[in-house]
Amino acid sequence: MASQSKIARDQTVRGVISTLTKLYLSNRTRISRAVWITLFVALANRIRHAISEQKAASERDAAQRAARKATVSLGGASEDADDADVAAAGGKKRRKVELNREFFRALLRLLRIVIPGWRSKEARLLISHSFFLVVRTLISVKVASMDGAIVKSLVKGNGREFLISIVWWMVIAVPATFTNSMLSYHQAELSLKYRTRLTQYIHDKYLSQLTFYGLSALDDRIKNPDQLIAVDVAKFSNSLAELYSNLAKPLLDMTIYTYSLSRSVGGEGVVLMTLLVQLSANVMRALTPPFGKYVADEARLEGEFRFQHSRLIDYGEEVALYAGHDIEKDTLDKGYFTLIKHVNHILRRRFYHGFMEDFVIKYVWGALGLLLCSAPVFVKLPGEVAMNMGDRTESFVTNRRMLLSASDAFGRMMFSYREIMELAGYTSRVASLLDVMDDIQGGHFEKKLVSSSGTEDNEQVLKGRGTVVESKDIKFINVPIVSPNGDVLVRALSFSLKQGEHLLVIGPNGCGKSSLFRILGGLWPVYGGTVHKPPFSDIFYIPQRPYLSRGSLRQQIIYPDSLRAMRAKGVTDEDLLDILKSLSLEHLVELYDEGWDAEAEWRDVLSGGLQQRVAMARLFYHKPRYAILDECTSSVTLDVEKAMYDGAKALDISLMTVSHRRSLWKYHGWILQFDGQGKYVFTRLDAERRLKLEDEKEELEVKLRGVPELERRMAELEE
Repeated sequence: MASQSKIARDQTVRGVISTLTKLYLSNRTRISRAVWITLFVALANRIRHAISEQKAASERDAAQRAARKATVSLGGASEDADDADVAAAGGKKRRKVELNREFFRALLRLLRIVIPGWRSKEARLLISHSFFLVVRTLISVKVASMDGAIVKSLVKGNGREFLISIVWWMVIAVPATFTNSMLSYHQAELSLKYRTRLTQYIHDKYLSQLTFYGLSALDDRIKNPDQLIAVDVAKFSNSLAELYSNLAKPLLDMTIYTYSLSRSVGGEGVVLMTLLVQLSANVMRALTPPFGKYVADEARLEGEFRFQHSRLIDYGEEVALYAGHDIEKDTLDKGYFTLIKHVNHILRRRFYHGFMEDFVIKYVWGALGLLLCSAPVFVKLPGEVAMNMGDRTESFVTNRRMLLSASDAFGRMMFSYREIMELAGYTSRVASLLDVMDDIQGGHFEKKLVSSSGTEDNEQVLKGRGTVVESKDIKFINVPIVSPNGDVLVRALSFSLKQGEHLLVIGPNGCGKSSLFRILGGLWPVYGGTVHKPPFSDIFYIPQRPYLSRGSLRQQIIYPDSLRAMRAKGVTDEDLLDILKSLSLEHLVELYDEGWDAEAEWRDVLSGGLQQRVAMARLFYHKPRYAILDECTSSVTLDVEKAMYDGAKALDISLMTVSHRRSLWKYHGWILQFDGQGKYVFTRLDAERRLKLEDEKEELEVKLRGVPELERRMAELEE
């Protein structure tokens, strides 16, 4: 009885399955249409929901930024609390790396730079690249059908069909390999074009309006611009070029292969498998680590490690004199091992994530694909004729080949999510550089100050902005003088200097002399009052340690002019030689056989005194209206110093000198003296009378130093 009831139940189950199968096959067309319509509606609803979420998140972020602005000490700048997270080192804030509205806005900005228009070379390369992507996919579909034909001929034992299929296989290999090579070429060329466009754009902003100076001296948000420009821009360009290929080809493959499969095994089967794949993909995405943040942090640590090495090169002499190699080694080791620890963390996360991806993509999805491909073998679909063994084999091999290609395309889509996160990291760093440069060019600075930010009066000074008026003469009216770290050295400086007059500036270290000249040179913001000064081109600055550029001897004299600019001014090499003769430098032309065209590391070739004389030769060449001379004669003799100042005065150059050498007093008619306590004196300079007073002062100081000894001796005599 038990066996009979079991048989009855089995027959009932088979009957129900048979009935459902017949019902499904009779209404298969309606079911397919319903499935496709449902899928389309669900996709549209998902897109609408995602857009509304992004819009709500953007409005929420804007409201939070408006409510939680944090005032930064330098210039009243502010930074958004919700757009940055606290960094591990120094408590600084940096932008989060996420696939949010900010990322797409930054990426769109960079895309407009690297692809300036549809008629650009980059756009034409993209169109050509897309064409070869389509050709590659069509060739892959043809190869899949040829695979099925080859296996069919083997099953049938037809040698003639097999050889013909092999011949066609070799024929199609020619366009296939050519297409693959063209895809690789286009990707590399796009990366190079992107980098060229972006580098040129950054150079134009970085080396205009003294942005490069403000980036290092007035703002501390970007610590390593060299790393960003030289390395991160290249990585961003390469990642962007790879991403287009890694996204466009899988999307195209999935579309074509899915359509071909739906014609063979039914659309509802493809949709069902797609839903299962999408479910597993969502799980994988939820378990994917934040690789974009990891990449941004790695690039930042790489930049800091490189910056530490560059500091060691810049200050190698000082470190050697202090014998500070041990402490510098500890600093470099700390930076390197911090970087390596972070890289090892990324490798471990990628190991676990790669294991999960390979298992799901290659095996789970592969098993689902085999079930889908086997459907035409076990189930006869309506409207299809009965197939023999060869036809079933051909259909299975072709479908499996297309399914494997579609699965591989979807796998590459999943892998591309990690690449998108890495692109987000590079996008964040490059966009941060562009944002900071825009702020600096707009007069907006953010700098962490150490001392002045603690007092309310100084904060008010730093928040203010003064007025700069272009004028023939120089005039300061109640202008605050501020140090680089934010100390208000002089609250209201007022003085005037007409063209043709000469000013001597003296005072202790840190009293405001350098900040005064930064304001005159347009490097430093004016925090209050009014500054009347000539344009930047009429002021020439000579520091104590002159800057010698890379290039020929001629370029050292005419810097920053080019040879073409020199010729346009009507200046010849004979004129330059006359300048060198006035400073006893004519022997430099004979130093090398190339003469004026000789190139060398001039900082190593020339002594400190010769470098200062070359800097003065630049002054004689440019003939500006005003010259700022900052201890520029500290390494020359009095005779050379006299030739330098007499030559400058003969060219009608107004001199503003910072020096404590008494020999320079006679060349100036005005003096601006700081006391280092926030006060100053601006008055006429009578060099002869001041020298007499200084001599008398020194004599009295010598006598006063002997008073204690006289008093001690007097006490001994009284005893």
